[in-house]
Amino acid sequence: MPLDLLKQDPLIATNFFLEIDGAVITTLSEVSGLDLEVEVAEVVQRTASGQLVHHKTLSKPKWTGELTVKRTAPLDAASDPLWTWFMTIRDKAMSADNRAGERKNGSVVIYDTTMTEIARWNWFSGWPSKISSDSMTVSSNDPVSESVTIQYEKLERKK
Repeated sequence: MPLDLLKQDPLIATNFFLEIDGAVITTLSEVSGLDLEVEVAEVVQRTASGQLVHHKTLSKPKWTGELTVKRTAPLDAASDPLWTWFMTIRDKAMSADNRAGERKNGSVVIYDTTMTEIARWNWFSGWPSKISSDSMTVSSNDPVSESVTIQYEKLERKK
């Protein structure tokens, strides 16, 4: 008799995309930084008999973070939405009195093999702080990849 420990199929990340302000911007080959975290407070005390006691307790949620997405580099950076967004911020900066100006909301969305959405992480008030291209070599036929780092003020998993 087979052991049926899985009640449903596991989450498999083979089809995932980056959405910004509700529009699919690019396919991705790798994502890191989908970290939801709460800070831990540690209290150290001594009992009346001198025994050292350590306690760990919930402190506060950590809302801010950074997300790094890896993708195939676009052929034309001037027409690519991520490059355009990054260059606008780098060249013109972000106005202190208009927080919504260049900050955007986005999502990393995973689809199953039927292209049905099965998982979603939403991030808020984000902006790209870095784009880095991978190293290149003449002995390779691999496409050029680049990593984009996005700073965000809040992350949530919706599915």
